[in-house]
Amino acid sequence: MAVSHSAIWLIVGIVFCVMEFVLPTAFLEVALGLSAFIVAAAALVIPSFGVQVALWMLLSLILTLLVRRLMPKRTPRAIAESSEAETLTEILPGQTGRVIYEGGSWQARSELDVAIAPNQRVYVVERRGTTLIVVPEHYLDSLDR
Repeated sequence: MAVSHSAIWLIVGIVFCVMEFVLPTAFLEVALGLSAFIVAAAALVIPSFGVQVALWMLLSLILTLLVRRLMPKRTPRAIAESSEAETLTEILPGQTGRVIYEGGSWQARSELDVAIAPNQRVYVVERRGTTLIVVPEHYLDSLDR
């Protein structure tokens, strides 16, 4: 028994909407899922799968742009002059690790040529996107002397 294109689009829509709960993407996956639901209804009258895919892509683009426009603008917060954080994982030179900063887990890296062990106090000196730039506590203490 062949599965209809409408059923396939319904499954795709459900998968995208469920994925939004598992991996939040600021409603991008919901827009893709809603587009799939609309195409599932359109598939009842549009037999060509190629046209259905093109319609899904067009609807996805339009809904994504609408959702982005409705989302509140987030202004990046400046890092205070040397905010404290604590490492969760080791941060090796040139690599990223994880820190606890303001109660949340953040990706972090150090631009110094030193490894920072887990459970160490560090100071956040900069934020680049979702990555914090940190220096170990003992490094700043040695500068004060």
